[in-house]
Amino acid sequence: MAIYHLEAKMVSRGAGRSAVAAAAYLSCSRMLNEYDGVQHDYTRKQGLAWQAVFLPPMAPPEWQEREKLWNAVEEAEKTKDSRLAREFVAALPIELSRQQQIELLQDFIREQFVDEGMCADVAIHDTDGHNPHAHILLTVRPLTESGAWQYKTEKEYLCVKDGDERGFTAAEFKTAQAEGWEKQYPYKVGKRKVYMAPSAAHAHGHVRVDKHPKSTRYGRQNPISARWNSEEQLVVWREAWATAANRCLELAGHAERIDHRSHAERGLEERPTIHEGVAAQALERRGIISDRCELNRQIKADNALLRELKAEVKKLAALVAHTVPAVAERLEKLRSGILIFCYQLSHIRAGRASCQKALTVYKPQLTRFTNLARQIKEKSRERKTVKAEKESLPAWQVFKHKELGAKIAELTEDLEELRSEKALLLQQFDYAEDAGAETFRKDIAALESNLQKLDEQEQKYSADLESTLHEYAEAKSQAADLDPVELYEARQAIRPGYEVAANEKLEQVFGSKYSPLRWMDAKQAQTRLTNDSAEEYAARQLARQKQKIVSQPNRKRKQEQER
Repeated sequence: MAIYHLEAKMVSRGAGRSAVAAAAYLSCSRMLNEYDGVQHDYTRKQGLAWQAVFLPPMAPPEWQEREKLWNAVEEAEKTKDSRLAREFVAALPIELSRQQQIELLQDFIREQFVDEGMCADVAIHDTDGHNPHAHILLTVRPLTESGAWQYKTEKEYLCVKDGDERGFTAAEFKTAQAEGWEKQYPYKVGKRKVYMAPSAAHAHGHVRVDKHPKSTRYGRQNPISARWNSEEQLVVWREAWATAANRCLELAGHAERIDHRSHAERGLEERPTIHEGVAAQALERRGIISDRCELNRQIKADNALLRELKAEVKKLAALVAHTVPAVAERLEKLRSGILIFCYQLSHIRAGRASCQKALTVYKPQLTRFTNLARQIKEKSRERKTVKAEKESLPAWQVFKHKELGAKIAELTEDLEELRSEKALLLQQFDYAEDAGAETFRKDIAALESNLQKLDEQEQKYSADLESTLHEYAEAKSQAADLDPVELYEARQAIRPGYEVAANEKLEQVFGSKYSPLRWMDAKQAQTRLTNDSAEEYAARQLARQKQKIVSQPNRKRKQEQER
């Protein structure tokens, strides 16, 4: 069956490896490493099923020949511990045909690596037809648009300006120097070596000890390389392989799926097996017991036993869950939840009604307030105009003065009435005297926002209530074969405890806003929704009938004794 295996490792000179050697191995070919002059020959290796080289658009076309590609990589790396390539070994789903496996690899490599600017050398190995796997060798240096290798890390100089220290690359320093930044060099200060800017050193007459400026220890890493080397990117690649493989399995009509997550992440209790490897399997074929294979056999046996035990526990749990005490407890838990939802919905609906009532009051009063403010403004403007006209009249126009004076008095009286009405309106809503229409609008907007929130809460709790009622009905239907009298008595015995717990929870949540009357209404609503009254009445009737049947022989026996 399909298994998940995607092993990632680095090809590094520090570990004694060579990119040319790795490429020769995966392609089962002979290649010369021009860096050290060693020729690597894997032509006798068996099991090569398919191989190809994938290049991004900016790569030189001659790199399609893998020997030139990996010798170019070896030439670009100068240090004895350089990282030369990144290698992935991926298990291919055995359910897929060879062509489907090749298409899976091609799509995965193009989407995840080549489109990112990497060169990829790929081969499928399958020695015995039961272990198809792919070797993917990737370049680790990004390429420029012209096809040249970019830097992995670039020297970063620590420069100073006005007491601040900042790192600049050689290209950045040209601009920074014009802004007043200076490199720091080692100078002899007494018996110590101190890094400082040349201007500060010359002012004190210090002598430079070394020509190398101060820099960061490892330099500045290329952001593209940093992303490729990150743990987060490895997780992305691992998930992408599982997604690509599962997509191919689905298109091919297979039900098998693979998962890149660990057993712990998936919540599985079974122990994962370990990778056995070629050497261990070769020992087993020769009749020699391998420790790794033996450990896997033990893990598989333990997992099989664990599955059997879990199945038995599941059966026992199902039997226990269908006993009268268990069913009674489940029903009372659900009933408690229904009570809480009924109370919350009642509280929300009361709040919504209050908001709607307030809005029916506020909105007309806002119109009234706006009209008053407009009238006051108009009357004030008219009074000002009339007053100015009166002041501009000559004294000898006595009758006109009297007419305008009467008009001013009338306007003044109207203004007092309008202002008094406005003050009463503001006093009604407990607003300050200088409050304006904006205060009304803000309060109306707040009420409308609260109303919307309450509507959303009502929808949520109504959906939760419907779900709980559905679960409650299912639990009652599953308990149809139990003795109704025993179930009723068991529920009545534990009901007070659940009701007290639900009541306390509501008191904690609502605090001073908790209402005992609303709690009683919630209990009535619950009884109506679950139709418990009729069933409880029927159970009590059955209990009385049973009591009569039990008491009749005792009564007859007593009568016979009296005779």
